[in-house]
Amino acid sequence: MLVLSLQVFSFALVSIAQSQSFTDGMTLLSKGGTFELGFFSPGTSNKRYLGIWYKNIPIPTVVWVANRLNPINDSSGILTLNTTGNLVLSQNDTVVWSSTITTSVEKKPEYSPEALLLDSGNLVVRDKKNDNPEAYLWQSFDYPSDTFLPGMKFGWDLGSGLNRRLTAWKSPDDPSPGDLSWEMVLNNYPDAYMMKETHKFYRGGPWNGVRPSGSPQLQQNPLFEFEFVDNKDEVYFMYHLKNMSVISRQVLNQTINARQRFVWLESEQIWSLYASVPMDYCDNYGLCGAYGSCMISGSPVCQCLEGFRPKSPEAWNSMDWSRGCVRKKPLRCEEKHRDGFVKLSGLKVPDTEHTWIDERMNLKQCREKCLSNCSCMAYANSDIKGKGSGCALWFGDLIDIRQFAEGGQDLFVRMAASELEADGNRKKVVVLVASVVTISVAVVTGALTLGWCYMRKVGKNVKEELECSNKGDQNKENQVDDLDLPFFDLLSIAAATSNFSIKNKIGEGGFGPVGYMAPEYASDGLFSVKSDVFSFGVLLLEIISGKRSRGYYSPNHSHNLIGHAWKLWKEERPIELIDTSLQDSCFLSQILHCIHVGLLCVQQHPEDRPVMSCALLMLVSDIELPEAKQPGYFGNASMEVDSSSSKQELSTTNDITITLLEPR
Repeated sequence: MLVLSLQVFSFALVSIAQSQSFTDGMTLLSKGGTFELGFFSPGTSNKRYLGIWYKNIPIPTVVWVANRLNPINDSSGILTLNTTGNLVLSQNDTVVWSSTITTSVEKKPEYSPEALLLDSGNLVVRDKKNDNPEAYLWQSFDYPSDTFLPGMKFGWDLGSGLNRRLTAWKSPDDPSPGDLSWEMVLNNYPDAYMMKETHKFYRGGPWNGVRPSGSPQLQQNPLFEFEFVDNKDEVYFMYHLKNMSVISRQVLNQTINARQRFVWLESEQIWSLYASVPMDYCDNYGLCGAYGSCMISGSPVCQCLEGFRPKSPEAWNSMDWSRGCVRKKPLRCEEKHRDGFVKLSGLKVPDTEHTWIDERMNLKQCREKCLSNCSCMAYANSDIKGKGSGCALWFGDLIDIRQFAEGGQDLFVRMAASELEADGNRKKVVVLVASVVTISVAVVTGALTLGWCYMRKVGKNVKEELECSNKGDQNKENQVDDLDLPFFDLLSIAAATSNFSIKNKIGEGGFGPVGYMAPEYASDGLFSVKSDVFSFGVLLLEIISGKRSRGYYSPNHSHNLIGHAWKLWKEERPIELIDTSLQDSCFLSQILHCIHVGLLCVQQHPEDRPVMSCALLMLVSDIELPEAKQPGYFGNASMEVDSSSSKQELSTTNDITITLLEPR
C-alpha cells in the first residue's frame, strides 16, 4: 500500500487558467470528482511532488507524478500555465519541471489555454476557444509514470517520435524513475519488453490479432477490452473499461519486478490483484536459450525444440539452459529448397528483434518466402483470427519461446530434409506406442483380437508407407510438414495381418484360447484384474523386443523372454532388449519407459502390479515410476497354458490318488 502525506486543502479548482498560480495546498479536481491533482509527500518522505491520485479511494493511490527527478524540499512549489501554453512548476523562481507542447500553435488574439484534469486521470492543456474539445496541446497520458490507465496509449507516436513507456518508482518513498521499465519496441514485428536497466527481463510478445502472443490469459472478460494499432502514424496498445463504475489500473512495481493489474473492491475497500506478469518462471526472458522452449509443467521446464539438442549437455543437465540448443542436422544453404518445416503449436512466438512482416500474405506464400531465404528460420501467421492471415518471418536464432497449455499459437520451424526424414522415423515409434495403448483397452475388456505380430506388421507397413510418401513429389504443398499419426482402416489391418490369418493369432476374448496366464492363475486358479495386467505386460515386452514369449530361446542363458528382459534391466542394459529395427529410429527414452512399465505389469505378486488404468497413465505420461520387483516366470517356465484344458491338466498331473468314504 502506498502511504501519502496529504494536507487539508482549503479549496479545489476545476481548471487552471493562463498565468494563474497553483500553490501547495490547492487541488485541481476532475469534472466527475474521480481524480485530483495536487502536491503530496510519498511514504515517509518529507519531499513534495506534484501528482494525480484517486479522489474517492481512502487508500491514497498516486497514478502520475510531474517532478519525479526534482522533488521540492518544502511547500513553496508553484504551478503556472504560461503564455505559450506550457505548465511550469517552480520553487523560489527555479524551474523544477515543465511540460513541452509538441503541437504547433498559431498565436491568435482569441488563443486562451487552460489546464484541466479529466475523469480518465489525464491532465490536459487545451485552447478553450477551440471547437474540438479533444484537440489537446499537451497531455500527461503522453508521459506516463508507473501507472497504465484505461484510455492511455502505450507505445509510439511515429510522427513526433514520442515513446509512451512506463518506469517504476524506485521505492514507495521515492517516485523517481527506477531501473524497471515497460515499453513497446519498434521491431518490424513490434514487441513489448520489461527491461531491468538495459537488459530484457520479460517479453509480452507481438500482437497476433487477438492478444499479445505471450499473454494467453488476456481473454475476453467483463472488465475491459483492448486494442492494438499499428500504422504509419502510431504503434500502440490500449485498453478501455466496459463498465465505468469499475476502477482498474496497471502499475509497474520495482519492489517485486512485476507489472500488476488491480481492481478496486468497493465492498471491501481494498485493491484486489487481478493479474500479474511475469506470470511464472518460464516468463524469465530467454530462460531456455536459443531454440529452447519453456513449459512450466515440464520437468525440467526447458526442452529443446523438435530437431534440436542441448548445445552443452553437461550444462543443460545441471539446469543451466542459457546456452540453448543446436540443430541435430545442420542446414545447408545450397539445399534450401529441399528443407521443410516442423509445426509447433501452443507457443509464445520467439523474440521479434530480427523479423520481417507482410500483412497481405497468406500462410502458403509465407512458407515459400521463408524457404527462398536460407537465413529464415521460422514463419507464422501475424494474425491468428479465424483461419489466420498475414506473414511474419524470423531470422537468426529463435529465442524466448514458451509452451502454453492453451492459448498459444503455431510456429513453423525450418528443418533440413534429412532431419525431417529422421523425424518421420521417430513418429513411427509413437505409432507403435499408441498401438500398445489401443491394445490395452482390448485387454481390459477381454476382447483382444490383435497380437504382437499384427502390430509389428502394421508398424512395418506404416514405415514403408511413410517412407514412400516422403520420396514422392517434392513440390506437393507442405508434404513434409506436420506429419500426423496415421489411422488404420480395416483393409490396411487385413493386409498387414495376412487377412487375419490364424497363424498370427495370439489370443481372443471369452473362454477361447488365451493368454499369457498370470502365475497365480496358472498355479492356483486365482484370477483378478491384475491377471489381465500381467498379460498386458508380456505383450508390451513382446512388441518392444520383436520376439514371441512362446518358444523364446537365448544362447546365453536359460531365461524366458520375461527373465531376459529382467536380467537386462538389472544389468542396466535394457537397450539390448529393443528390436534392432527400432534402435536407430526412435526416442530411446520413451522405449525404455515402456520397458519399465512392462516390467511393473509382470511382477510376481498381483498386489505389486498396477491396475490397468494406472498402467495406461504410466505409458502416456512422464510420471516417476516405482522400482520394479522380480517378475513371475523368471526362469524358463512356460507362461502359456491352454485355458480350455488347463484345469484338466492340472488335475491329472498328480499320480497319487486318495479315496475318502463319506456317509450318505
